[in-house]
Amino acid sequence: MTAHSGRHFLQIPGPTNVPDRVLQAIAQPTIDHRGPDFAELALELLQRVKPAFGTSGPVVIYPSSGTGAWEAALVNTLSPGDRVLAFETGHFASLWRDMAERLGLVIDFVPGDWRRGVDPRTVAERLAADKAHSIAAVMVVHNETSTGVTSRVPEIRAAIDEADHPALLLVDTISSLASIDYRHEEWGVDVTVSCSQKGLMLPPGLGFNAVSEKALAATAKARLPKSYWDWAPILEANERGYYPYTPPTNLFYGLREALLLLEEEGLPNVFARHNRHAAATRAAVRGWGLEVLCADEREYSSSLTAVLLGEEQDADKVRRIILERFDMSLGAGLGKLAGRVFRIGHLGDFNDLTLAGTLSGVQMGLELAGVPVDPAGLQAALEVLRAE
Repeated sequence: MTAHSGRHFLQIPGPTNVPDRVLQAIAQPTIDHRGPDFAELALELLQRVKPAFGTSGPVVIYPSSGTGAWEAALVNTLSPGDRVLAFETGHFASLWRDMAERLGLVIDFVPGDWRRGVDPRTVAERLAADKAHSIAAVMVVHNETSTGVTSRVPEIRAAIDEADHPALLLVDTISSLASIDYRHEEWGVDVTVSCSQKGLMLPPGLGFNAVSEKALAATAKARLPKSYWDWAPILEANERGYYPYTPPTNLFYGLREALLLLEEEGLPNVFARHNRHAAATRAAVRGWGLEVLCADEREYSSSLTAVLLGEEQDADKVRRIILERFDMSLGAGLGKLAGRVFRIGHLGDFNDLTLAGTLSGVQMGLELAGVPVDPAGLQAALEVLRAE
């Protein structure tokens, strides 16, 4: 590997770049997780994290990946043989479906082309047809990290209500939380799943479940096996600022600092910044003469953009050249998009000049890979940034 000077450009859709303030917070000495200092930290965090989810209810924080938080959402609310309505919006929606099946759930899986989000009309139709209310939950990935498509959760909630159906609404916000406007409580979500290494600007290691009263009530009859993921002992210990097992103390220090950064900028400003950067990225893609994978402008992601290349082109070759020549990592195409797309992450600790540098590297890499592009693409992005 060629040695490079300067910092590495980590422009995958997560893990994202960790701000220096967060790294310094994580580097503090570890404290006794049974002592009063930890209880004070935990009680503060359990309140401070709520606005990021748009909730006044409990948020369970696990030492885990987002995959663990997926499982927690399922096992705390459902029973073996329960029917779940799920949608093929991309690679991660498919993986969550696979997990649900392995846990013993019966999945009604609506196929998709990986270029669109969940269709609220389909939700309404499927639930209206379920006269016996045998569908126990609807699983939705808010922002599909593999495709750069954002499903319209408020419209999905409205569709569930239109059908007057009691199904729980479970939503994955792994690549949208603290990057794209999201409102757990206002939108009537029952379990919101997330993790630490994307919009929250932390290393991997924390999983989250924001939980509604309806979801908490569902635990009384949920019979899927659970132990580590069980909300009940965690919530009970959290009341005193503690955990039923060893918590990730130093990541909690980092989470507090990350939440302070979000508070200082203000979440509306955070969302507006992500919207601007996404618009500038799409302007570059179109200016190059290439295609944004997301096919519905209502569903454009503000945290990442997936770029679709022609069948005669190799997206992995483009990524390899960009990494070797310019020390920048871009996201690979996943699943059936392997080799067809590359993904530009523009979320987390990110500013205008970082985006300008990112898009410069992408344009040079495309040219070096022999992909015919119009060099005016970069200028189109700069025009968007300059206009704000």
